[in-house]
This record gives sequence, structure tokens and C-alpha cells, in this order.
Amino acid sequence: MMFRTRSKVTKFRTLWLAYSCGAICLTLSLGCQDGPLYALKVTNPYYSLKEWRDEKAYGQTEYDRWQEMLSLSDSIQDLSVEDQNLWLDRFAEMLENEESAEMRRLVVVAAGQLDDPQSWKLIETGLKDTNTKVRMEACRSLGKRQDDDSLRLLATVIGSDTNQDVKNSAVTALASYQGEVAVDSLRVALSDRNPATRAIAIDSLRESTGKDYGNDPKEWIAALDGQQMDEEPTRFADRVLDFF
Repeated sequence: MMFRTRSKVTKFRTLWLAYSCGAICLTLSLGCQDGPLYALKVTNPYYSLKEWRDEKAYGQTEYDRWQEMLSLSDSIQDLSVEDQNLWLDRFAEMLENEESAEMRRLVVVAAGQLDDPQSWKLIETGLKDTNTKVRMEACRSLGKRQDDDSLRLLATVIGSDTNQDVKNSAVTALASYQGEVAVDSLRVALSDRNPATRAIAIDSLRESTGKDYGNDPKEWIAALDGQQMDEEPTRFADRVLDFF
């Protein structure tokens, strides 16, 4: 009888210890990681709205910053030269210290709206960013500038950047340039292993040279190397698209 009583006591103590440990672990999880139902709380609009309100009460939200930067990137060319210079100084700091890649991308967009050495320097810095979309935006901005330094940078990207999306952005941007450097850079892209890059290079060469040797990179390479090649006839549909 006494043995059975001790067995029950031992079982009770074991269960009590297990319950206590479980309660402690649950308390710690609630305090450190919002508990085991954190994923459900995130999807609940009440919790997300509450966090946004708390952040709004504390100060400016990330969404506010993004909206302001987006507006500025579209309108900075309308500001006075003095205000533009103030923003350009601020942009330099943002490219160096801003954690958000989207904000850094918008810095490059804004810099691309201006035509001065300081804005060009910001775009050049954007080409060195660790984020792909920032570098892609820098290529697009360089495509709008139409100067020799921007052309040289785009040619460098094609030969040095290992990211295919960034390279394709540079190839696309070169469509707005004419001359030997642009054509030579696009010729290099015709030999790229990526078929998308080769197709983009052909489209850019059509715009850059005003010629059309079809969709075969080999035909274009032969023509650019000086061989006599027949151009593709212009289709009526293409003429209509050019008109519009």
C-alpha cells in the first residue's frame, strides 16, 4: 500500500515538473518572439494596423519616407538650384548609409532627372551598389544622359558586371547612344551566352545604328565586321508602330 502511494506521489511530481517547464518555455516565447501564434498575428489586420499606428505616433513611418522620396524623384528638376544641391548632398549620405535598397534606388532615379556632375557622381555610385535593382536603375539613368562619360560607364558594366539583369539594363540603355563605342559594346553583348542578352543587344543595335540585319546575332556580327549583308525589309506593321 505504501509502495503504491509513493508511486502516485512520484508520478504527480513528474507531471508537475513537466507542466512548470512548459509554462516557463511558453512565457519566454511570448516575451521574445510574440509566441507560437506569431504568424497568425502577422496576418491579422488588427495587429498590423496597431503596429502601424504605434509607429505613426512615434514618428514618420517607412511608408511616409518612401512616398516623399517617390514624389521628390519625380519633381526634383522643378526645384531651385539651391534646393537641388541640398538634396544632392543628402542623397550622397543616403547612398552610403541608407539600409533600404528601394530608397537608394529612388535616390538614383532622382539623380537621373538632373544634368550636372554631382548627380552623375551619384549615379556612378549607384553602379557599385550591392543591390541589383539599384544598379539596374543606375543603368537606366545613364541611358538618359547622352554624354561620353555615361556611355563609357555603360560599356564598362557590360564587360564587368556579373549580374545578368544589370548587364541587360546596360545593353538596353545603350540603344539611345550612337557611335563606335556604343556599337562595339553592343557587339560584345551579341556573343553573350544568355539568349535574352543577345536579343536585347539586337534591339539596341537597331535603334543605335538605324539598321536591321534580322534576329541572328551572327548576321549582325558579320555586318558590324564590315561584311556586305542584306538588311531585312521593313514591314508595314513596323512602319505603323514607328509612326505612333
